[in-house]
Amino acid sequence: MNPSPRLPHATLDLQSRSSKARKIEQLLELSTTGKRLKLLEIGVGSGGISHHFSTRPDQYEVHAVDVVDGRRVKEGYEFTLVSDSKLPFADRSFDIVISNHVIEHVGDRARQFRHLKEISRVLTEDGVGYLAVPNRWMLIEPHYALPFLSWLPRRFRSSYLALSGRGQVYDCEPLQYHELHALLERAGLDYRHRELEALQVIRTLEPDNRAARLLGLLPGTVVALARPLLPTFICTIGHATHGSSAR
Repeated sequence: MNPSPRLPHATLDLQSRSSKARKIEQLLELSTTGKRLKLLEIGVGSGGISHHFSTRPDQYEVHAVDVVDGRRVKEGYEFTLVSDSKLPFADRSFDIVISNHVIEHVGDRARQFRHLKEISRVLTEDGVGYLAVPNRWMLIEPHYALPFLSWLPRRFRSSYLALSGRGQVYDCEPLQYHELHALLERAGLDYRHRELEALQVIRTLEPDNRAARLLGLLPGTVVALARPLLPTFICTIGHATHGSSAR
């Protein structure tokens, strides 16, 4: 039986993508590297993030892939259309790999594992990745703005979605905290949680974001304790050397 086709859920607001790109850049501490970096964005969507990095060609050589071409901005970077999680690049090709709210769209856990293995394959030995993943236990499901949609057993999610009138098939697979860690470790990737730093960066970049401003004031110990319930997990990732670096 063939899996249901995965629907595009790209954010098309270019202004929000530019802010997201600046946040990613700060979390990865890319401005201090001093060399030109080869960057890959998986799931380019509107193209806003890739375009942001491509505006500095002396610092970044930017490539992007997606299963559909829904780009609003196409200048400055190389784009490749792909059919699945397989990346059409050689091993150890990229210094930076960005997977921003992509893994929940690639399919079941086996396909999510392949997504992470492909990131590991194309990432250079000392490369760094950015991974943002929605938490299954988020109160409001962001793709359809329905409360508790992802809390339901899989067999009930599409029925709830259809009853709401906002779609017919729920085609996303958000992860729980321990599931994300297990997949990363199987893929041979170290990971470091960066949710607190992300909130602090958002406070600077988006001063009108009231939720981020309040949450960013919380002590790190509180954020760490509440992490399994945060709506989004944000990790920087790299090749495993001495086992998991989960924090």
